[in-house]
Amino acid sequence: MLTVLLLAVQFASTLVFFADNLILFFIAFEAVLLPMWAMIRRYGDPAARRHAAAKFALFTVAGSLLMATGLFVAVADTGTADLGAIIVAGGVSPGLSVLVFALLAIGFAVKAPLWPLHSWLPDAHTAAPTVGSVLLAGVLLKLGTYGLIRVAGGIAPQGAADASPVLAVLAALGILVAGLVCLSLPELKRLIAYSSVGHMGFVVLAFATGTEAGVNAALFGNLAHGLITPLLFFLVGALKARTRTGLLGSLGGLRLAAPILAGVLGFAALASLGLPGLAGFWGEAFTVYAAAERGGAWFALAAAAAFGAFLAAAYLLRMLRRVSHGPVAPATTGIGDVSTVELVVWAPLVAGTLLLGLMPGPLLDLFAEGLL
Repeated sequence: MLTVLLLAVQFASTLVFFADNLILFFIAFEAVLLPMWAMIRRYGDPAARRHAAAKFALFTVAGSLLMATGLFVAVADTGTADLGAIIVAGGVSPGLSVLVFALLAIGFAVKAPLWPLHSWLPDAHTAAPTVGSVLLAGVLLKLGTYGLIRVAGGIAPQGAADASPVLAVLAALGILVAGLVCLSLPELKRLIAYSSVGHMGFVVLAFATGTEAGVNAALFGNLAHGLITPLLFFLVGALKARTRTGLLGSLGGLRLAAPILAGVLGFAALASLGLPGLAGFWGEAFTVYAAAERGGAWFALAAAAAFGAFLAAAYLLRMLRRVSHGPVAPATTGIGDVSTVELVVWAPLVAGTLLLGLMPGPLLDLFAEGLL
């Protein structure tokens, strides 16, 4: 049954990215929610799955209602549901642009998630089975940012420009809040979940700049997050399955007990904190550049984002110190190292993270040509 739910989520998610009709887009967007809810509700952590599934449903359905209203107004105003035709025509009427963008942006911001509409995400990640967390981070969050950039920004470009300062401030606050919260979190899976709020804040801030560099940063950051954070969830899931705990205070000495697992965890953490040469660096660096390029008050937002990157380095290095270093804790004593199957599953994520980090040019060229 879990396999069926996974395939349903994958099929509906793929359809979202291919849909060029707003009605089909909305149907596919909603089709993702039910199997994901069922995955959390049925296969998640027994202690938290009911609450997490209910919160996931409440937030996402509320966001979808607003999104549906915005799409209805857009179709009624333009007379077509063809997304490409609406974008070519310049979007909805100027008088409706802010309203349509606000409705769509709030709906997509829930899914992204953008602070302060993010509180469902840590609960859902913490309660979901490992494969559910991987899909949630690698695919479902991208539905929100994709919708914000292509659908909301394409349908209501004037509204996006008018609302950009609000989006940017919320994104910068999300980056800072997520970083500060992660510094105090005692549990691995919840820490990685909250880190997604900060990373998605970079994506939204980059989009809000409205510049070519900003849009490129948003797209690149989106793809990088889709590689790095699922890898982290795979690693945390493997560690919790071996030690039966995700508490930082109960772990330690992983580099001695399982050196390969500790090495891959270190690699993923360094990629997540934006180490140059790995995929996480380029999206965050271009975001700071794009915000600073706008000048004025945007420079303060660029500084906030840069400080958020510093916080990410602090909490991820803190995590590595607690988990990988020090004496071997009782929970990590005698655990097995990485299996061949795990290496095969994780290898594409590691390779993609390295490839995008060392050679970002080809992907940026695709953005410039409008192929992505």
